[in-house]
Order: sequence, then structure tokens, then C-alpha cells
Amino acid sequence: MIFKKIKQHTIFKTLTNTFVLIFIPYAIWMLFLDENSYLVHKQLNTEIEELEKNISNYKVKIEKDQNTIKKLKDSIELMRFAREKYYMKKPNEDVYIIEFDTEK
Repeated sequence: MIFKKIKQHTIFKTLTNTFVLIFIPYAIWMLFLDENSYLVHKQLNTEIEELEKNISNYKVKIEKDQNTIKKLKDSIELMRFAREKYYMKKPNEDVYIIEFDTEK
């Protein structure tokens, strides 16, 4: 008697439909277990976003380096850069490095 009432309920009819019985495992398989699942796609999308951020950062660095290269084509700027960054000097010249203690 109870089984007949349950059997005639619309939810039971829907869940026991052959299309639904096939679709539910298929959906679970495609969303979570497959090689091309939603979780894999989500992870790959986050990687793509990260790489795009890296690309934009590298483009900015490339622009800065290109500007530096343009400046270094001038001999005075090249000499200044060599003295500041690599502490180079002329043969008859003394270089004194003065460091300030900024941690107080």
C-alpha cells in the first residue's frame, strides 16, 4: 500500500525515468571524474589568469629596460650608470661609497 503511494508520486516517477537514471551518473562523471572535468577547467583558468598577470608585469619590465637602453646610448649616461651600479671608476680616480644608516 505504501509502496504504491510512493510509486505514484511525481518525484519518484521523475527519478526512475531512464533518461534521468542515465543523465545523473553522466553529469557526475563529467563534472568531477573526467579528465576534462569542471574542476580541471577551473584550475587551468586560474593558471591562465596568473600567467596573464605575469605577461603584463613582464611587458612593463621590458618597457623600463628599453628606456634604460635608450638612455645608455648616450656616453655620459653610460658612464653614470656604470659608476652608480657597478662602482666603476677612471684609472686615476678614487671612489668613496657613503652609506647612510636609515634604520632608526
